Amino acid sequence: MGSMGVVGEEVQPRSYWRWSKQDFLPEESFQSWSAYRTALSQTGYRFKNRLISRSDDNNEIGELPKRSENDMKRCLTWWGLIWFGFGSVIGAGIFVLTGQETHDHAGPAIVLSYVASGVSAMLSVLCYTEFSVEVPVAGGAFAYLRIELGDFIAFITAGNILLEGFVGSAAVARSWTSYFTSLLNRPSNSLRIHTNLTEGFNLLDPIAVAVLTIAATIAMISTKKTSYLNWIASVVNNVLILFVIIAAFIHANPSNMKPFFPFGAKGVFQASAIVYFAYGGFDNIATMAEETKNPSRDIPIGLIGSMSIITVVYCLMAVSLPMMQKYTDIDRNAAYSVAFQSVGMTWAKYLVALGALKGMTTVLLVGTLGEARYITHIARAHMIPPWFALVHPKTGTPINATVLIVIPSACIALFSSLDVLAGLLSVSTLFIFMMMAVALLVRRYYVREITPQQHLLKLVIFLLIIIASSMGTSAYWGLNPNGWVGYVVTVPLWFFGTLAMAVFLPQQRSPKVWGVPLVPWLPSLSIATNIFLMGSLGSKAFERFGICTVVMLIYYVFFGLHATYDMAHKQDQPESLKDNDSNIREKAEP
Repeated sequence: MGSMGVVGEEVQPRSYWRWSKQDFLPEESFQSWSAYRTALSQTGYRFKNRLISRSDDNNEIGELPKRSENDMKRCLTWWGLIWFGFGSVIGAGIFVLTGQETHDHAGPAIVLSYVASGVSAMLSVLCYTEFSVEVPVAGGAFAYLRIELGDFIAFITAGNILLEGFVGSAAVARSWTSYFTSLLNRPSNSLRIHTNLTEGFNLLDPIAVAVLTIAATIAMISTKKTSYLNWIASVVNNVLILFVIIAAFIHANPSNMKPFFPFGAKGVFQASAIVYFAYGGFDNIATMAEETKNPSRDIPIGLIGSMSIITVVYCLMAVSLPMMQKYTDIDRNAAYSVAFQSVGMTWAKYLVALGALKGMTTVLLVGTLGEARYITHIARAHMIPPWFALVHPKTGTPINATVLIVIPSACIALFSSLDVLAGLLSVSTLFIFMMMAVALLVRRYYVREITPQQHLLKLVIFLLIIIASSMGTSAYWGLNPNGWVGYVVTVPLWFFGTLAMAVFLPQQRSPKVWGVPLVPWLPSLSIATNIFLMGSLGSKAFERFGICTVVMLIYYVFFGLHATYDMAHKQDQPESLKDNDSNIREKAEP
């Protein structure tokens, strides 16, 4: 149960279970208080350095994985990845958020919300697919952005990935309790502990904590066994979903679909931004690259294949719910179960609850797998302590990283309600997907030391036009959803910014195996749709997102910046810090 550590010229076995300071803070800046003060005094210089620095494909693929000391086991094929896609996506979103958003924002037009979110998600899937084929590592979006946009942007994305993992797992676990309660035919909050805390945080959920812990334990044991378990559970879940769709259409009442737009177009897009959470999780497939036997073939099939089927399934389920029950009567917490009860199929609600439970269980399983691999690669880059990068020699899984996922998720799940979590999660997810589209355009149109400076300047200008016009469109929609004058300015700006990129900038890089078609149009559209959906979210979601971002930046200034700088510049530090480091090493020598 040991890994091999290098000390001088000798190779010595090292236990996986170790807790020394060097395992958490090995960087020179943290070896003493004087070294740390010196590092802090150079924060401006270091920030500028990390802002303009870039990783590369070879470093992410070849060098960083060595810091895990043991390899992950290649045991997955395209078949397993497709089922991982089903397992990671179909869960709380479709079973819970559909009811909430149909009742509160979209009415029968909820199907259009799922179409809009599905289109945006598929555009992001295309971007992820190209990157995951070219850079098949566990880091997913973090690794891709580190290569194309640099360490600082990658850190902000890493923070949002961690936030997405913590909040997403907590949200699904809370939903698991709701459907378990429904399966027992009890009131929705009867298994939660009622307290006098602030509303939205006053219902403690110990069952959600237990479910998270069990899912994490399974994920730590074996990726292959988790894949088998996910496959079995997903098959059962898909059979139950097929039953839900067929039974719902049998008991459909077309008159329930009127009025189709009770909340107008604004309600449709507000709901679309929230139900985007239902499509979240597909990026977990990209993080399985180091455990996939043939990434260049298997990942595109797994990503695009699973998401295409899921989008169709979601739209069918979104249509069936308001046809079966009037949108004003839909239960916000257990929509499908109560809807079947309303048409006389009381027994069916138990099947629906069981299917939802199975779906949410696989979401937790696959989500824990994917987020742990994100954390592993983030720790390899020393943005968090490298102890979390270690892969266990026997299981071939990142146990430490999995523990880091489950503890904060359990704490959040214990206190926070689903509606508090969903908006924050959607902002984080949409931000990451938007940055992925930006990174893809940078990858295609800019290659370091090859692209002329004037082409780089043009690329920056065109990207700013695309982003600014997309933000303008989103802002105008939020301020005046019934207006049209603002679109006369913002939409043509987006169009001509994209057209100028296509006409005046030659692509500097061609995909080796599989690439996004219609570049720059599809990535640019992905930027626009993700920003638009972000703008459709409520102000509270952005307030929470802003607070989380400030916390991330404080952490970066005091820790992440200096750790990553030290790792990148072991041989190229300012002389004052070099001298200090030498003194530290001399004191440490016997």
